[in-house]
Amino acid sequence: MKKNMGSADRIIRVLVAAVLAYLYFGGIVTGTWGIVLVVVAAVFVLTSLISFCPIYTLLGINTCKVKQ
Repeated sequence: MKKNMGSADRIIRVLVAAVLAYLYFGGIVTGTWGIVLVVVAAVFVLTSLISFCPIYTLLGINTCKVKQ
């Protein structure tokens, strides 16, 4: 897998994941929607850690700086 996520993209995903986790664990969103938020947050953190997003590949997006 080639990296296709830049630093800004990774930071934004981690921040969004933190907000989603807070909404669930703070009891603001519960039930099925809460589980969905936790899964989305986990996917955001995982893709941030490996710097690869499969959806970006399908759409042809690459926010990672090109090494020259």
